[in-house]
Amino acid sequence: MAKVNYINNAEFLKAVTDYKKLCTEAENSADELPRIPRYIGECLYKISTRLASRPNFSGYSYKDDMISDGLENAIQALGNFDPDKSSNPFAYFTQIIWFAFLRRIEKEKKQLYIKHKVIENSVIHGTAMDKNDGDSGDAAYIDLNNSYMNNFVTNYEASIEKRKVIKPKKQGLEEFIEE
Repeated sequence: MAKVNYINNAEFLKAVTDYKKLCTEAENSADELPRIPRYIGECLYKISTRLASRPNFSGYSYKDDMISDGLENAIQALGNFDPDKSSNPFAYFTQIIWFAFLRRIEKEKKQLYIKHKVIENSVIHGTAMDKNDGDSGDAAYIDLNNSYMNNFVTNYEASIEKRKVIKPKKQGLEEFIEE
């Protein structure tokens, strides 16, 4: 029995090619770009939601944001797909959505890092207050001895430092000589 895919790549290619032709005609006649056909939108949505259900991405609480980012990037890249270079729009858009997911994960990690650092600094400087109705506010107790967050912050700062390391550019013949 043949495996049934959730997107027919040949139909998807034809739909994208037809849409690109409509866009080219609209640009040449200075008309407004046509709407993206429903079939293309459904295909992009299926790719994005199916990719989000993979084990690499399934555990994140911001999965809906990842799907939205993937759809947005795929729609933006719709005009960049060249049927002359590739006859596989499924792979093209899957790759775009994949990298959109990775960018969202990085954004969320950065936000978590910032949130933890703000809490840490507010405790260190004594600005964390526990206010009840009518109270003047007492210093709040926040346990910063959390191994998960400490490891997360350490690893995040290490990855930032690793990105900052810039290798000196070789000039002249040094560029071609291995060390």
